Amino acid sequence: MSASSASRTPLSRRSFLGGVAATAAAGILAACGGSSATSAPSSTTAATKAPAASAGTAAVTAGASTPAVAAGANGTAAPAATTAGAASVATGATAPAASAAAPSGPAAGAILFGAAISLTGANSKEGKLTQDGYNFWKKTVNDTGGITVGDKRYTVDIKYYDDESSADTSAKLTEKLITEDKINFILGPYGSSQTLSASAITEKYKKPMVEANGAAEAIFNRGFKYVFSPMTPAKYYLRGIIDACLDKDSTIKSVAILADNDTFSVEVAEGTQSYAKEKGLNVVYYEKVPADTKDVSAQLTQIKPKNPDLFISSGHYASAALVMKQAKELKFNPKAFGFSVGPALPDFTTTLKDAADYVFGGTQWTRDLKFKDEQFGTSQEYATKFQAFAGYEPAYQNAESTCAGQCFQQALAKAGSLDTEKVRDALASLQFKSFFADVKFDSRGINNDKPMAAEQIQGGKKVTVWPKEAASGDLKYPTPGWDKR
Repeated sequence: MSASSASRTPLSRRSFLGGVAATAAAGILAACGGSSATSAPSSTTAATKAPAASAGTAAVTAGASTPAVAAGANGTAAPAATTAGAASVATGATAPAASAAAPSGPAAGAILFGAAISLTGANSKEGKLTQDGYNFWKKTVNDTGGITVGDKRYTVDIKYYDDESSADTSAKLTEKLITEDKINFILGPYGSSQTLSASAITEKYKKPMVEANGAAEAIFNRGFKYVFSPMTPAKYYLRGIIDACLDKDSTIKSVAILADNDTFSVEVAEGTQSYAKEKGLNVVYYEKVPADTKDVSAQLTQIKPKNPDLFISSGHYASAALVMKQAKELKFNPKAFGFSVGPALPDFTTTLKDAADYVFGGTQWTRDLKFKDEQFGTSQEYATKFQAFAGYEPAYQNAESTCAGQCFQQALAKAGSLDTEKVRDALASLQFKSFFADVKFDSRGINNDKPMAAEQIQGGKKVTVWPKEAASGDLKYPTPGWDKR
């Protein structure tokens, strides 16, 4: 359901969720350089590698506790929101919905978000998915009148920089977004290593960041107060694959694990190793390789004679594609291949073709999960709308990035103010239902109780195979030999 499709009773008399139906002028914000689809956003600040003014948006300096607000359509600075009343909206709110009492008339200005993401470098494919997810949220919000904050309404603008898949660069650009571009809030980068660095900067400046692409618990175990994520922690990433395979074949006895040597991948691997042992499996191999490795044939050659039932690899798209390419060359063929990142991306199947079939992927979200909100509808409806927007089937990186925007949208409505401390406090106590998941942050700021799912590539298509209640098809197991495909 559109955020503006129905009038709803507000959850409290001081704050209202969502926006009102008002036409967002397609041309007032700069094009994003994102998807090539004709319905792609026409309103996103272009990414650059050095600081530059947001296209069509001039952020103004505000007081220490009141963030800058992008200039309104008349070029003057929009007024800062006044201090909210003592009461705030109760937790347990649904996703953004229209309110009969929402302010009408032109928007007061644009809330300026900043994001340093990987548009080049090793994580560029995942970074582009992140950007498209943010842009879809932005377009949806602006097309339905913007975000209601107290008695004002604001559109959304996003300032992007390319961190070149570098954690150090991500931190530097995040600082530039805060100190030079005077953004209001930060949307997170892609990757746990980048998020670790960027979150140290947002903590330094006490600037709230919602990130949806850094699942390592190392991000959240430092006592930081300004970083939040709707994701499941990394250690749970591949449990669904093990559960699905054991449900199909209780005779599975062994697993081999190969991990990229980065923060996220090691947490995934160690969590998988612990869970495999908990399930009675023998871990016959566990090794880490450099995250930028271009050859894992030596590792696969060592694993092959151990004849593991399951092969699990934790890493990112590039390493997953590399493993499957070299597994085919070496005729390494366990009963099942499973990956943390890779199978969810469209390029995985288009690049590997038949070598992608039968592969399992742990996933934060699929279109078959039974979640629903009033902004995007069901998970299925989100997927349909996103595909019309971007021209491709959404990966979980798209969906979780959209949800990061929703978290800010909910918190701003709840706070009734643009004051960074009030928004931070609203995020800390946030609880709402999204098309992506039920969102509730633990004391560290992560969505610890959210379950993972598992997909399998079948005939070049992603099929949800776990959990059972959301499965769109039966898993195909065991993996046939390379000469039988």
